[in-house]
Amino acid sequence: IHEHPELGNRETRTADLIAAHLRALGMEVQTGVAHTGVVGLLRGGKPGPVVLLRADMDGLPVTERVDLPFASKVKTLYNGAEVGVMHACGHDTHVAILMAVAEVMAGMKAELPGTIKFVFQPAEEGPPEGEEGGAALMVKEGVMTNPKVDVAFGLHIRSTLPIHTIALRPGGLMASADDFRITVRGKQTHGAYPWEGADPIVAAAQIVSALQTIVSRQINLTQNPAVVTVGKIQGGSRSNIIPEQVELLGTVRALTPADRDLIHAALRRTATNIAEAMGVTAEVQLPVTTAYPVTFNNVALTERMLPVLERVAGAGQVKAMPPVMGAEDFSVYAQQVPGLFFFLGGRNPETAEKDAPPHHTPDFQIDERGLMLGVRTLTALTLDYLRAPR
Repeated sequence: IHEHPELGNRETRTADLIAAHLRALGMEVQTGVAHTGVVGLLRGGKPGPVVLLRADMDGLPVTERVDLPFASKVKTLYNGAEVGVMHACGHDTHVAILMAVAEVMAGMKAELPGTIKFVFQPAEEGPPEGEEGGAALMVKEGVMTNPKVDVAFGLHIRSTLPIHTIALRPGGLMASADDFRITVRGKQTHGAYPWEGADPIVAAAQIVSALQTIVSRQINLTQNPAVVTVGKIQGGSRSNIIPEQVELLGTVRALTPADRDLIHAALRRTATNIAEAMGVTAEVQLPVTTAYPVTFNNVALTERMLPVLERVAGAGQVKAMPPVMGAEDFSVYAQQVPGLFFFLGGRNPETAEKDAPPHHTPDFQIDERGLMLGVRTLTALTLDYLRAPR
């Protein structure tokens, strides 16, 4: 899986591999969900609740430089340019873990008091621009129904967390994420005569600076962090031409729905009002392709399942952690039903945390000895939930 990564909504080889595995285990298998998603349904021998287990399948447009015998050499087109493709966020490990859980559970089918949905999801990193995808499209196409799901469990490998450990927290674990585009339009003119035009570059610079005051002056940072980042500015063609248009691309992160709404409103207000004051216009598109809610661990479910995690991982191996500003569209499932999402250690303990390559980088690497804990944990959570008295 690692050697053959595929970008979001294009995971055809990965999906074929998964579907063949699930069919060999005797499951009901649905393919082509949300473009390339695969759903395996395992109906237990006894009546009971429905548990959804989810793994994401997509890679990233990153060229791998890790010295592995199965390192990716894949190249493809992304936004019109040739790019390398790599599992630089560990989604290959998520797929492998859930395929193993499926094999374990299929061997216990007659004893299971309930049903398990194995959901292999495309495009967690976001669909290509102009396409729908990810968890939102899976839900739209009915993954939470027929049969109706009662609870959802998921995990994410973490390159900085040592193997054989689990980390989580109740409530907001991962931030919401919304990408934005601000198009600032002015009037083109010669750079020597700025008064004859309306300069979108100067206005864009003012907007970038002012956007930082949303977090520093309008969010109560004693309660929750937040982020407004501009990651791309594009405009102009040469030194002595004031252009007609500048484009800003960025991301907004928050840990509560209220903060998310506040930032969205403030971003629109800030951009449009500064533009108006400077004699140009600003069009705000928010979101563009990504709109992930806060990944929220149901508090009661987390408290109930914590002893299961501690039993499986061992004494002292389940860590409480602060929230992180990364985002996950598992959050979409957890909006529909109680959800529990946790981090699984993927760092070789001989590597210092500061030296562990971060996610989304060419040097990202996982110690595979940590994967079995993921298999055991998802299995234990599912069995405990199915077997609990009701």
